[in-house]
Amino acid sequence: MTKGQETKSAILDEALALASRVGFTGLTIGQLAEQTGMSKSGLFAHFQSKEQLQLQTLAHARQRFIDTTVRPALAVPRGEKRVRELFERWLTWETEVLAGGCIFVTGSIEFDDQPGPMREALVADQRDWLDTIAAVVETAVAEGDFRSDIDPRQFVFEVQGLTLGFHHSARLLDDEQALDRVRTAFEAVLDRARAR
Repeated sequence: MTKGQETKSAILDEALALASRVGFTGLTIGQLAEQTGMSKSGLFAHFQSKEQLQLQTLAHARQRFIDTTVRPALAVPRGEKRVRELFERWLTWETEVLAGGCIFVTGSIEFDDQPGPMREALVADQRDWLDTIAAVVETAVAEGDFRSDIDPRQFVFEVQGLTLGFHHSARLLDDEQALDRVRTAFEAVLDRARAR
């Protein structure tokens, strides 16, 4: 990595941390300049617009999510263990990686009704994530851990519902039992999926 790439990566780390706290719509070149101690003009040279700052921060988040959540989970043996690992790594992403929790949930709430490049990028990211979960579920079926008649997309829908419910309960409602509740609910989804 060149010095310029290292600088850009460090800036994007700060932008991601900031977006986690204030949302993508609250992320501005001015705020980022204040956070990093860089000049607005210097940051403008990197991003050219608020939208480009948002898009590049989202792309940085995507890579970080893949590196901290998806790749390590895919290194676990196929089957239920991998499904469980993917879920647990998402919980770690939500609770430990960024101060504001899952930036994709935050972005989805901000841009769900806003047409444009950010919404399109978030939709693509979410589809990739849901496709990843479905593929891992399909390998659990192939390994004989899950029933052969399971609908992977229904499983994914239920797990996505659990993650969104957890985000809401833990972040907005400060439910101290949210982590226990989401794990209990996930165990019920797994139990229905298991081969008998």
